[in-house]
Amino acid sequence: MLTIYGSDLSGPAIKARLTASCLGLNYKWQLVNLREKEQKQEWFLKINPVGKVPAMDDDGFHLFESNAICRYLCDKHNSSLYPKDVKKRATIDQWIDYVSFHIGANFVPVVYNRLFAPLRGMPVNEKAITDGLEFLKQYFPIVEKQLSQHKYIVSQEISVADIILLALLEPTEMAKIDLGAYPKLTAWRAELKKQPFYTSCYKEYGEMLKAPASK
Repeated sequence: MLTIYGSDLSGPAIKARLTASCLGLNYKWQLVNLREKEQKQEWFLKINPVGKVPAMDDDGFHLFESNAICRYLCDKHNSSLYPKDVKKRATIDQWIDYVSFHIGANFVPVVYNRLFAPLRGMPVNEKAITDGLEFLKQYFPIVEKQLSQHKYIVSQEISVADIILLALLEPTEMAKIDLGAYPKLTAWRAELKKQPFYTSCYKEYGEMLKAPASK
């Protein structure tokens, strides 16, 4: 039995969950209580020694790091989300890295300081917000241009790179990040959020903070 350990508010964990859903897998979504430091307990550290979500247990095979989990699941099930062709795969990897190291690296500090720091009573780093938004003005147009050439990020077919970016952008509205300047990106996101692999997973991201089970 495949078990994915995560939190409904964790973008990386949402990546793994959406990938499993898009693959049509039978899996268990196991919430980890981050506020209670459940991720630091001995039982969880045996699965992920880093003590973070997501983590995966696939019939005793443990894996952590969200992108690695997504790739593994696609590979195991021979999915076109991550094809075997070396050039197609390299192009998908290129966009996974771009999303992670350029967009994610600047998007996450904005989300943390606008959403999670206030919720936790932590100091807000206004410079991190300003810097992150400025860098995103450089990096979002690259994705916008790509989506003007293809239906999805890499080609006319959805890939795991799309799922990874979709998951990353989940807190957009709650963090008051304006994507209005990017109509292709906005339309791409709206279309994916209507698909069954997304709607079968969970409620709209903003509703999760109201749910008793949210961590």
